[in-house]
Amino acid sequence: MKSTTRALKEWNAAVNALEGGKTIVLLRKGGIREKGGQFNVADKQVLLYPTFEHQQPDLLKSDFASEVNTVASGWHPETIRIGSWAEITDNFLVAWEPAISGLFPYHIWNDKFIRDRLKWKPDRPICILLLRVYRLAEVAEIPYISEYGGCRSWLDLAAPISLDGSKAVLSDREYIKQANEIRNIIANPQNAFSA
Repeated sequence: MKSTTRALKEWNAAVNALEGGKTIVLLRKGGIREKGGQFNVADKQVLLYPTFEHQQPDLLKSDFASEVNTVASGWHPETIRIGSWAEITDNFLVAWEPAISGLFPYHIWNDKFIRDRLKWKPDRPICILLLRVYRLAEVAEIPYISEYGGCRSWLDLAAPISLDGSKAVLSDREYIKQANEIRNIIANPQNAFSA
């Protein structure tokens, strides 16, 4: 039986988009409680832990902004729905704005988010993750505990969640197609603007 306790915290809107096959991309730059103050990939296979705190509709494309209800700082639900896990297949560090702009069709964030991320700690690149997402065979409802709070990316859940019977959100063919398009844009950003 395959299971894990490792989880990656991400905005609920992003987790929903990943689970719905609307994106395979996460953009991260690091946060307050990250080791060394920057984001690093700690694990390649992680549960997707949705967080509601800090979600800002004005940083999302309109299709995704309508899903967000802003909450007070420190708010969290009593139970957390864990419905998926992901294999992080690629991890790119990108600081060149044209490469990041070329990825616009592939993620959920708007131009303001990208500008803000580039300006915040401008000496640090943006981490672009490609995630192969799998729906759990059985959604887990776990109780929130204080150890899950705060501005951190990586969590160890109190109990393991089974990955057995999971189903890929996208077919192999579709995932490979999107991942290759994104890899090409990162390697050759000028191609994104000439197409």
